Amino acid sequence: MRPHLFVLACVVGLASCGKSGPPAGKAAGPAAAASAAAAAATLLLAPEDLLVLQPSLLASGPVITGSVQPERRADLRAEVAAVVMQVLKQNGESVRAGEVLLRLDDTAIRESLGSAEEAVRASTQAFEQTERQVQRLRTLQAQGMTSTQALEDAEVRRNNAQSDLVAARSRVVSARQQMARTSVRAPFDGVVSERKASVGDTVQVGRELVKVIDPRSMRFEGLVSADRMLELKVGQAVSFRVNGFPNGDFVGKVRRIDAAANATTRQVEVVASFDNPAAAPQVAGLFAEGRVETGGAQALMLPGNAVVRAGEQAFVWRLDADKLVKVPVRLGERDARSGELPVLSGVAAGQRILRSPGSTLVDGQRYEFAAAGQAVNASASAAAGK
Repeated sequence: MRPHLFVLACVVGLASCGKSGPPAGKAAGPAAAASAAAAAATLLLAPEDLLVLQPSLLASGPVITGSVQPERRADLRAEVAAVVMQVLKQNGESVRAGEVLLRLDDTAIRESLGSAEEAVRASTQAFEQTERQVQRLRTLQAQGMTSTQALEDAEVRRNNAQSDLVAARSRVVSARQQMARTSVRAPFDGVVSERKASVGDTVQVGRELVKVIDPRSMRFEGLVSADRMLELKVGQAVSFRVNGFPNGDFVGKVRRIDAAANATTRQVEVVASFDNPAAAPQVAGLFAEGRVETGGAQALMLPGNAVVRAGEQAFVWRLDADKLVKVPVRLGERDARSGELPVLSGVAAGQRILRSPGSTLVDGQRYEFAAAGQAVNASASAAAGK
């Protein structure tokens, strides 16, 4: 074939390929990418689809997990074996110090108290009688009208009567103490957190009846890995979130660090107080997670769903003037508490990125913000892009 005919055939072949387009799934160069971006549909966005990058504090201290617990708490248990006769307070009700919470059956104890008091009365009479007899014998002995042996025998009887009186009085004190224990009282001002007995229950000594807590004494009791123990010091700041309170972090300070780690979990218990006790949760047992702030630095933080990964690389979709740009970023180690990723390079503070980009976006694709009447279309477009 002649050279000029070969060139002509190539030109014709290229022209026919331009009409049919490049094969699907193959790159066609910058020109094809530009035409694909131009052909892509305009993406409708709502304000909540965007994330404006702002620097925040990236703490570097050990993670602490635990729960909010009251410092003042009491597990009231049965001190006598009896039947529950009356329950005066229910879960969540406020109580005052000394207020009766439950009453136990005191019939048998009342009878024991009456018997002990009668024994005291009889022992008192016996002691007084033997004391008078001793005094008479001493007078007679001084006059030589009785023997020393008779006086000594009277003194022995007087001493035995005195011992019986002391024992009877001790039984009265014990019975009165048992009577008092049939009324379960609040040890301090607080709230009933858990009632574990009902009317008619037969309780034995040591059976748990009710728990009382002081909601004004809440603190964060957490666990820290023993590997980070050397970083902990009393007085360090602690920031943490409490389950059920999503509005922000609570701030406190380390008050106590246990001297021994748990043999099973290899964790050390740390107790932190709230800087503002009045704003602390009033419910005990809520899960909390935070970080002991041993150090920190300002960094741009990204949620995990804003990052698109392709092999070893990570990207975000940045909003330029009127189009989307796929920007590679370099990320640091994930924050173990918040799950966010620090950005080391690739984007800057103040730039806007997509909060949850879809998988069908095209680099250079145009976007616009949906008007109020296009909210439904915006939602459909966002769903289609995922």
